[in-house]
Amino acid sequence: MQLSQALDSISHFSPETFSSLSEVLDAELIEQCLQESGTVTLRKRRLPLETMVWAVVGMALFRDMPMSRIVNQLDILLPGKRPFIAPSAVPQARQRLGEAPVKRVFEQTQSLWHQHTPHPHWCNLRLLGVDGVMWRTPETDENSQVFARTRNRHQESLYPQVRMVCQMELTSHLLTGVAFDSASVSEYRLAEQLIDSTPDHSLTLFDRGFYSLGLLDAWHRAGEERHWLIPVRKGARYEVVRRFSRGNCLVEISLSPQARKQWPDARETVTARLITKKTKGKEIAVFTSMVDPMRYPAADIIDLYSHRWEIELGYREMKQYMLRNKLTLRSKKPEMVRQELWGVVLAYNLLRFQMARMAYSLKGVHPNQLSFNQASTWLIKELTLMPGVSPGKVPMVINQMMEMAQAFVLPDRRERVYPRSVKKRPQRYAVRR
Repeated sequence: MQLSQALDSISHFSPETFSSLSEVLDAELIEQCLQESGTVTLRKRRLPLETMVWAVVGMALFRDMPMSRIVNQLDILLPGKRPFIAPSAVPQARQRLGEAPVKRVFEQTQSLWHQHTPHPHWCNLRLLGVDGVMWRTPETDENSQVFARTRNRHQESLYPQVRMVCQMELTSHLLTGVAFDSASVSEYRLAEQLIDSTPDHSLTLFDRGFYSLGLLDAWHRAGEERHWLIPVRKGARYEVVRRFSRGNCLVEISLSPQARKQWPDARETVTARLITKKTKGKEIAVFTSMVDPMRYPAADIIDLYSHRWEIELGYREMKQYMLRNKLTLRSKKPEMVRQELWGVVLAYNLLRFQMARMAYSLKGVHPNQLSFNQASTWLIKELTLMPGVSPGKVPMVINQMMEMAQAFVLPDRRERVYPRSVKKRPQRYAVRR
């Protein structure tokens, strides 16, 4: 039994609140994405394009394996004279597949998985987070021509790098949108590409580095109740329009001439709400588009911003746990780099969706309360063994998967003991004072 067939069997024994995997990651959906992206093949091969999508996902799930072994491990080959594939056939199949179909599969699956996952809300708003992350590519001539290197006043990076900006639902850690390009492209421009994929009735938490009034204004006006929340930048200028209470007022912020030039459709002034609160002796101030003080209580908004850290944890889950700290991507050509990155986010969403199914089988447990390291390792092992399971035993395997959910529940998070600070690097020799 092939892995895709096993996943199809799994879907029929899923809880009713979730869509079946046969509807979101089966051969028909992949074939539809191939047609929409204009990728077709007339020759019948042992490694067809439909199964190569699974191979690209396997690149992220099985980080320590070479590609030819991944193909054999997933059991996605069509029958032939030999039970294995030649190593040279896998790169050729990846090049025939290209980037667009994998991207399309990610877009289709994230939409369906979010529709069938019961996300909690705050004031009828779904909590989202946006932040950036860097990826390192192999040092080849092709990658160096397309992807820039970051640099400071002392040196430049040793590898060409890709800048990625993701939008994540903060309770399930499911990604809702992804944009990436060369490291020379700013986070503002990449975040702009996520505006169309942002759902209505949502609140997006931004890092201070995304402070761009043109971006925030376009974000808010792109749909119905697409709110944002961001810390106040040092030196920000605003005019108080109305005071609701202490530390809670309505303000107007004027766009600079440079911002109006970059965002010609933006309004000259942005109306926002300024909320300040003293926490542990430090005053925290945030701007937000939620200007109604009766519907959105100020007492909760400052504390709400602490949930933005969930997307940072999501990046750690991708790089440290799923990719096993192997931070340099495999692909040596730009198009294959982009294909591999779409496979990484697709694999991460696949694991996170399975964890959501496990979490919601428990009472009062959210997906971000499960250990990603333990759960993902166990899920990958189960998916690896699934092709060898007879169809009649699939229901028993599914029951075992749901029963294991309790073992992955994390204890309550402790308060930070030590303040966040940059630790001094140890010196090999004594420093003269």
